[in-house]
Amino acid sequence: MRALRRLLAVGVLLAVAGGCADIPGAQGPDSTPTNGTGSGPGAQPPAGAQEISLVATGDVLLHERLWTTARQDGRNGQWDFAPLLSGVEPLVQSADLAVCHLETPIGTPYSGYPLFQGPPQIVPALKKTGYDACSTASNHSFDKGAAGIDRTLRTLDQAGLKHTGTARTPQEAETPTIVDVKGVKVALLSYTYGFNGVPYPNGETWRAGKLDPARIKAMARTARDAGVQIVVVSCHWGDEYSTAVNQDQRTLAADLLADSNIDLILGHHAHVVQPIQQLHGKWVVYGLGNLVAAHRTPNAPKAEGLLVKFTFKRDGDRWTAEAPEYAPLLVTDTLPVRVLDVRRELAKTDLSDSKRRRLELAERRTTETVERLTSAPKAL
Repeated sequence: MRALRRLLAVGVLLAVAGGCADIPGAQGPDSTPTNGTGSGPGAQPPAGAQEISLVATGDVLLHERLWTTARQDGRNGQWDFAPLLSGVEPLVQSADLAVCHLETPIGTPYSGYPLFQGPPQIVPALKKTGYDACSTASNHSFDKGAAGIDRTLRTLDQAGLKHTGTARTPQEAETPTIVDVKGVKVALLSYTYGFNGVPYPNGETWRAGKLDPARIKAMARTARDAGVQIVVVSCHWGDEYSTAVNQDQRTLAADLLADSNIDLILGHHAHVVQPIQQLHGKWVVYGLGNLVAAHRTPNAPKAEGLLVKFTFKRDGDRWTAEAPEYAPLLVTDTLPVRVLDVRRELAKTDLSDSKRRRLELAERRTTETVERLTSAPKAL
């Protein structure tokens, strides 16, 4: 205690003498940041959670074959997508915040490629699986026009799922989606490279966000001004079916993560897994592959996906994501279709040789891709 008092006294003398005046940002040993946080003597520990976890997965793309699975899994004529997703449920529910990417509009009548409209029964299944929010800006956002966007967001609202990326009004488009996670405010933003040549519905350019760095940074600033502590940006980008990161992705990721208001980037669209990289002390997941789709190429990377888990820890008044944990996923081809947690499946002792080989291929290929630009990610 006497030593502590001596240390405090030295700090006071230094402050009075102007010992720190010529060092921008320097603080004496007894100084306390204006926000009331910090770890020096006399500082109060920050209130609330000291860490939170976030799980994210890839594209939800409802090809017709998945409708058959939901119909077979349902009862009394009701479709049910929850069994299809049950393989990832433990991992999704382990997170404080779980975010999915709903690539297409939902509603009736159902339709597949090239103008998608998925069955709305997927939404309660996502909620049951443990998801809290969905990003919705994609190249298919305008497949069913303004009505498709309105139906999709209304259905998500009814299920209690937050959403970001598309909007029903200009005000909704200009307001960042904020989720309270254990008392921590997290903003979720979502943008896409384009809309497959489909024009903005009724010329309403606010209907979905495009990958404009200035606009993204401005929205992140708006979120911070609203008291947000963590900003997550979902980017629909990259080259379809390519595990390689293109130059546009690299340039935009570096630009966005250099901004102090943006903490994490989650990538979608390629339908195959792409690498994870650390830039400016933050993380970008270039491509999460598919959570669920039915491209009907069973041994190709298109049947594989990625689940990532980030743990954010408080450091004074900032939050920093540790190196991510990840789990390779595999969408089966035979009916009923299932999304598998590859490593959990490989731990089973009763696998056929063919199934084990396919799981091992998914694990090897996903691991090699994820760690292509860094070896920091860890197995989940």
